[in-house]
Amino acid sequence: MSTLTYPEAIGVGLLQGVTELFPVSSLGHSILLPALIGGKIQHDLDMTAEGSSYLAALVALHLATALALVVYFWQDWVRVVGGLFSSIRHRRVESRNEKLAWLLILSTIPVGVAGLALEKALRNALGKPVPAAVFLALNGLVLLGAERLKRGGTGRRRAGHAAPVDEPGMDPAVASDHRLTRLGYGQGAWIGAAQILALFPGISRSGVTMSAGILRGLHHEDAARFSFLLATPVILAASVLKVPELFKPENSAVLGPVLAGSVAAFAAGYVSVRFLTKYFETRSLTPFAVYCFLAGVGSAVYLSL
Repeated sequence: MSTLTYPEAIGVGLLQGVTELFPVSSLGHSILLPALIGGKIQHDLDMTAEGSSYLAALVALHLATALALVVYFWQDWVRVVGGLFSSIRHRRVESRNEKLAWLLILSTIPVGVAGLALEKALRNALGKPVPAAVFLALNGLVLLGAERLKRGGTGRRRAGHAAPVDEPGMDPAVASDHRLTRLGYGQGAWIGAAQILALFPGISRSGVTMSAGILRGLHHEDAARFSFLLATPVILAASVLKVPELFKPENSAVLGPVLAGSVAAFAAGYVSVRFLTKYFETRSLTPFAVYCFLAGVGSAVYLSL
């Protein structure tokens, strides 16, 4: 049975905190890097190995990353939760905060249902290095395709979505949330459903949701924000369902390393979301697309030799 060490847990925590939010697939990297490094690290960080504690550790690291998102977007979530309770209390949806709350709920349902039905089967069947490398390359093509279609005018243009123009005197975060409420519920559900593709190791949750948002006419800044808001309840729910695995007797030895790794994942996640929300104000997905394609193809070739 493999045992997760403190250095391994901290390293994986940093990796998780960055790759969960960058559009490069955290699960794909969590599978590929140990395989590429080899040796003891490959043995300890093999989620398909009998009695492996690695998968249980990843659950806690995902939870830590989700908590970083909650902390960073806490003002948004206060507005969203307030809008939800207001809507339920008055039995109507009128304000922008109420619309955003229901938009996020309805957009999360498709991936929630698919995750419960398919996640374990897909992880067991495809949670191996070569499939993860292939899907990482495909992730790069998805990101690149979204950028090309947007520039070519194929992505749908919606009033107020082509460029983020703030209302005078309004906080930029509030203005972005208000622009998101111009999405229809069907559009939001379509963007949220794109997260289903992230059940395939190597496909990035943030990458596919941003791509879907861009193709619905969202600017990169708003697409990234919607992606992070959508990811928070999904990651939290999936983590909470699996956290009890950490407290099984066979995983008791990894609780200390997992705690250290979770602190690293939280810190890396918080820094990453701060960086990316600024980055996508002026930049695109293209550099991540190129990286994913080259890294995926290179890893697939190397691991197949």
